[in-house]
Amino acid sequence: MASREETNREIVKEFYDLIINKKDYQAASKYVGPHYKQHNPLVKDGPEGLKEFIEFLKRDYPEARSEIKRVIAEGDYVVLHVHSIRTPKLQRAIIEIFRLEDGRIDEHWDAIQEIPETSVNPNGMF
Repeated sequence: MASREETNREIVKEFYDLIINKKDYQAASKYVGPHYKQHNPLVKDGPEGLKEFIEFLKRDYPEARSEIKRVIAEGDYVVLHVHSIRTPKLQRAIIEIFRLEDGRIDEHWDAIQEIPETSVNPNGMF
């Protein structure tokens, strides 16, 4: 039997692929809690705000995709370290934090950093 963390990890990974890479709100909506709370100041609260964000991606960045580099799960929280590629020139490192309740995503935070063309160290962002 999978632990709560393993189950939450799989839910978030599937949800993230559906909303960002497939841009399919309908399929992803089964993972969204009824009181979905958004902490990104550019996205409206609630499931409808998420739906609007996905429509924005479909319209303005249809080729956008993200690759999950790391997943950390603890209790009801799952953290993703993501390489986001909106366009070949607009790439970002993102930390996504999700809180789940009863197997559905009920809250989301993110921290976004553009990937510069050069770095003063050889470590990379991932």
